[in-house]
Amino acid sequence: MNNRIELTLKRLIREAIRDLREQEEMDCPKPAVDLKLNTKNRDAAIKAKHIQYGPLNLADEAYWERLADHWNTTPEVAKESRCENCVAFDISPRMLECMPGKTSDDDGWLGYCWMHHFKCHSARTCRTWAKGGPIEEDATSYDWQKRSESVSESRVLEEGKLRW
Repeated sequence: MNNRIELTLKRLIREAIRDLREQEEMDCPKPAVDLKLNTKNRDAAIKAKHIQYGPLNLADEAYWERLADHWNTTPEVAKESRCENCVAFDISPRMLECMPGKTSDDDGWLGYCWMHHFKCHSARTCRTWAKGGPIEEDATSYDWQKRSESVSESRVLEEGKLRW
């Protein structure tokens, strides 16, 4: 029995070391450091009918009304579902290191959206918002990146259009 426990512990330690090495090798996601790619992805998310990232003007009440209609709720409730509390919004320490300089203003801060692959603002939202965020731990950020990289980059964007 002791031998089985010892073998299991060795396997778990090897896996943990492998995971740590993979994390150390991971760079910032390309859109977080490539302004052209980030802008392309963000603009595609704004235009895509199934995403509609926004509102671009935070005082745009019509955006919140449309979103509320889409979600079958009120604008007040829709306003509670923002990037800042989305499951894919990454503000982990390692992701904040990927951001260019100061990334906050009076309305909020920038984080990285793992769903749509661009830097997004905490005060905005989109139709694909999902409860459960934000991502605040490096380990969770690395997990999202690992899963994201397993998806072909060609699926994300081609000629400024989202491909699914």
